[in-house]
Amino acid sequence: MRRRRVLSGLLSAAMLVLPLSLTAQEDVSVGAGAVLRGLDKISGETLDVTIPAGSAAMIGKLSVTMWECRYPEGNPAGDAYAFMTISEPAKSADPVFSGWMVASSPALNPLDHFRYDIWVLTCTTA
Repeated sequence: MRRRRVLSGLLSAAMLVLPLSLTAQEDVSVGAGAVLRGLDKISGETLDVTIPAGSAAMIGKLSVTMWECRYPEGNPAGDAYAFMTISEPAKSADPVFSGWMVASSPALNPLDHFRYDIWVLTCTTA
């Protein structure tokens, strides 16, 4: 009986989430690159860096490779989200972060580094 209630609850929750995920999709454009902001949490220094898609740049001691930046179609100033790989070459070749970051929700998929914070500001279009 209890198992049936749990399964019923899971099914109900899935049915509520499914329409949200289908309606939340919107048409997007792919930018030429992205503007990222880096924060050195020790010195308090911030740095804005423009990185073309497929290129890398150093922010502090971190190497940031920006693979793709997307924004709402027809609205380059809209909510950007970028796929990037971040590593600390002096310590390891393994990335400390690899995935999507969303400009409006930097805490959704944050870089977990003791010294640096990096987040997406906007996509570039040219």
